[in-house]
Amino acid sequence: MKKILAVLTGFLLISCSQASAPTGVSAKFESIKDNDIALRAFLQDMPKGGDLHNHLFGAVYAESWIKWAEEDGLCLDKAELAIRFPGNGGCGDNPTMKDALNFNQDLRNEVIENFSLRDFVPYAGWSSHDQFFATFMDMAALPSRFGDMVAETANLAGEQNIAYLELMHTMELFETILPMVASAPMTGDAETDYKTLMAGKFGSALPDIVARARKDIDTAMARKDALLKCGTKDAMPGCAVEVRFLNQPVRTLPSSTVFAHTIFGWELMKQDARFVGTNLVAPEDDFIALRDYDDHMEQIGYLYETLGPRNVSLHAGELWLGLVHPAELRDHINQAVHIARAKRIGHGTDIVFETGYKDLLKYMADNKIMVEINLTSSDALLGITGDQHPLHVYRAAGVPMALSTDDEGVARIDLTHEYVRGTKEFDFSYDELKDMTYNSLRYAFLSDEKKAEMIKALDDKFAAFESQF
Repeated sequence: MKKILAVLTGFLLISCSQASAPTGVSAKFESIKDNDIALRAFLQDMPKGGDLHNHLFGAVYAESWIKWAEEDGLCLDKAELAIRFPGNGGCGDNPTMKDALNFNQDLRNEVIENFSLRDFVPYAGWSSHDQFFATFMDMAALPSRFGDMVAETANLAGEQNIAYLELMHTMELFETILPMVASAPMTGDAETDYKTLMAGKFGSALPDIVARARKDIDTAMARKDALLKCGTKDAMPGCAVEVRFLNQPVRTLPSSTVFAHTIFGWELMKQDARFVGTNLVAPEDDFIALRDYDDHMEQIGYLYETLGPRNVSLHAGELWLGLVHPAELRDHINQAVHIARAKRIGHGTDIVFETGYKDLLKYMADNKIMVEINLTSSDALLGITGDQHPLHVYRAAGVPMALSTDDEGVARIDLTHEYVRGTKEFDFSYDELKDMTYNSLRYAFLSDEKKAEMIKALDDKFAAFESQF
């Protein structure tokens, strides 16, 4: 009897083991986790919903900035390794980009490295955080390249089976709104300051500014379609990618400018369905960004209450101990979700430093406030990797998450890279990656009808993909 029981017990153990073992696509995924190239190939082919945290300017690779500058006759500032626009006298003492880089691979490499984090090694007084944000001062292109930028980013997404992009983009700011409102007196009271801005030149010009922006979007999207041969038998992968935009005011500018540009975005979202949200950009640790953070949150909250709800996603808590004074780590995410009504948080790396962070996590979980996780960016800008990253904290609290790229051109990555990195650093299961992929559509700033349509399409893509295994 003892022998029979032992045999039966053995069979039961084997059966339980087999029942709990991953099968099909999950088994395939587990079997290749330690093989980087096999994992890359698998995840590249895997259907992906969207990339919800992607700055258009930072998504473009350095080689494209160089190519456009060469074709458009722009200049190379050899001292700064930066693209400059020609003046009345052409490039002056500087060469054109084409003349400077023609047959000069060494200089071309230097420019690429200045426009990105390629081969970057920190040195005394200059970190990868410094290098990252400095790139945006040196890259430039004619306004007519807006569509080229969208085409490149959409096609890179399409080649990875990404269905949807929300691209953060700044329009009408430096050339129009900044000089119009920079000196406007601000009190810190959102209602008073809104009335001041709308009673001045900005308020009068706002309809024309929005109309011009919409026309520029029309032109850019037509250019994108033409470059990608959309609607023809030779259509490129990017044609299948749905593209939407988020307005991005720059939080390091005067408070009046940030507010006015946010108002512009609020009106643009009302009039144009292609603009689906707003976000604040630039270093959160910048002196002005820190000083005016409370005002920025109040401004967004005021617009939400008085002009009607809009979709808000905010870079909040993209900070870390040592980068700023500890007092600056206590309430940025709290303010973003409670005052500015953010539906999504970008980065959110300082969550455990926030006052009452456990209550905050519960609030985010209960209210389905998603976190946009940018692993490579958090490493490059903050030095946060592996167990330092609060991903496990969000996951344990039930806060929804999705992986995103942030600035894939500057970082020299793509979304598949982030899937690979997440798998290697956090041992994601196939089901966890799949859930984050669906989150990138569940929490997209789309109409309910469009969202349901895209989720159904993703269901079909996953069914086809998983049938291979």
